[in-house]
Amino acid sequence: MSTWYDSLIKPPLTPPKQVFGPVWAVLYILIFTSLILYFLTPAKPQFTLTTIVLIVHFTAGFSWTSLFFGRKQILPALADIVLMDITLIAIILLFLPVNPLSAWLLLPYLLWSLLATYLNLGFWRLNRKSPPRSA
Repeated sequence: MSTWYDSLIKPPLTPPKQVFGPVWAVLYILIFTSLILYFLTPAKPQFTLTTIVLIVHFTAGFSWTSLFFGRKQILPALADIVLMDITLIAIILLFLPVNPLSAWLLLPYLLWSLLATYLNLGFWRLNRKSPPRSA
């Protein structure tokens, strides 16, 4: 069965759909481990700011899926994922002085997020003039 995503013109470096599940499984383990290490570290000098940035980041992450796949709004999804990238970089920088390992564990997530941003931009550029048929 063909889906809306299948009908999109895909940018170079788009991974096969079968790659997303295993990659996200590993990333969720790294993210979860990073969060545990951060929250178990006794001294957290900018805890309130870090918590706010985490909430903004994960809210943007949940809304990206809805924007891109649910509403099929590629450009708003692109703005959302850029916000995710910015807040993820901020999280890494906020985690680094508190627990360096918790920050380093987020680097694969950042790389994947930057790849996703590139792909989102590519989907928008390649599909904005002739939107794919709805499936």
